Amino acid sequence: MTTPLRLGIIGLGRAFSLMLPTFLNDERLRLVAACDPRPEARTRFAEDFGGTAFEDARSVVADPDVEAVYIASPHQFHAEHTRLAAAHGKHVLVEKPMALSLDECDAMIAACDAAGVNLIIGHCHSFDTPYLHARDLIRGGEFGAVRMIHALNYTDYLYRPRRPEELVTAEGGGAVFSQAAHQVDIARMLAGERPVRLRAALGRWDPSRPTEGAYSALLWFESSAYASLSYNGYGHFDSDEWMRWTDEMGNSKNPDDFGQARRKLATIGNPEEEARLKAAGTYGGSGFKLPPRGEAARPAAHQHFGAIVVSCERADLRPMADGIWIYGDQAKEFRPLPAPAAPRLEVIDELFMAVRQGQLPLHDGRWAKATLEICLAMLASSRVGEDVPLRCQA
Repeated sequence: MTTPLRLGIIGLGRAFSLMLPTFLNDERLRLVAACDPRPEARTRFAEDFGGTAFEDARSVVADPDVEAVYIASPHQFHAEHTRLAAAHGKHVLVEKPMALSLDECDAMIAACDAAGVNLIIGHCHSFDTPYLHARDLIRGGEFGAVRMIHALNYTDYLYRPRRPEELVTAEGGGAVFSQAAHQVDIARMLAGERPVRLRAALGRWDPSRPTEGAYSALLWFESSAYASLSYNGYGHFDSDEWMRWTDEMGNSKNPDDFGQARRKLATIGNPEEEARLKAAGTYGGSGFKLPPRGEAARPAAHQHFGAIVVSCERADLRPMADGIWIYGDQAKEFRPLPAPAAPRLEVIDELFMAVRQGQLPLHDGRWAKATLEICLAMLASSRVGEDVPLRCQA
């Protein structure tokens, strides 16, 4: 068996908590070090994994036992922490969005190239097996060229507990930086060609949550194919209803939980209390429970990011959490996918094959920079009310 990849963690918050079921159930990884400003999270990490827990990122990347670093710090620190890891010769897996500016992306790519280390950006839902499988079906040519992609997702995103900066767009908050990257990545991967321009409108509809909670964008590709991307995080309609009540994480969802996020938020008195509530629900917090291992960790279905329909010349393809619906000229069929052994194993596939086998990753720095350019173009297009040309697409 290949030697497990020794992983260091920068940030034990929400992103790490979502990746933890993967880390606990993938024998290709071993968590050996971590840092976080919260002492309770550091103590928990040392107890759970027997690894070394530090207060600062510099100590993690300097640890000689660390081969690769998972950067799960807040968005505004991704660039700094990536450059730091590269300077110490560590491979990098960094959460999306890659950074908050294209200049930061360039600096991250240059640092990793100079150090000869891999740079992979994830988790993003374009790693999800149903979308990867749909891409393979499209590439196979059975259904002809892609003509249109429609992606739509309605969630309660904006009313989940947030730190103050998560409600400030300039600091990486809002639906565009946190959510649009998923749909943009999926659309780019399924279209299989270069985007050339974009037009977008954004929604800021709640003064108490002063950032973008919704957006719609039209993205054109070089062949004249296009994608419409819409997201609404204001917690009313729930598009998981269209996904057989399978939630974004691949688990069964109770429709009777409708409105839960807004009800919980209504009990909070101030931003500090809200930040404490978020911390309590993440790794090391008073309300956090360690995910199960083994068969108990197996989700009911794959993760997803809402309703997506890909219109090809001879069929419409609809990825679901458990397979692909194919609507052809005269008949429709469902091609099922087996349930995953654990969530987000596809992310580790890409990281492990890059580091251990030298395989070029799909979600590398240049790929993620192109996605960020589109997210920034959404903000710019809404501001000026015009189409925005795209110049950094692979």
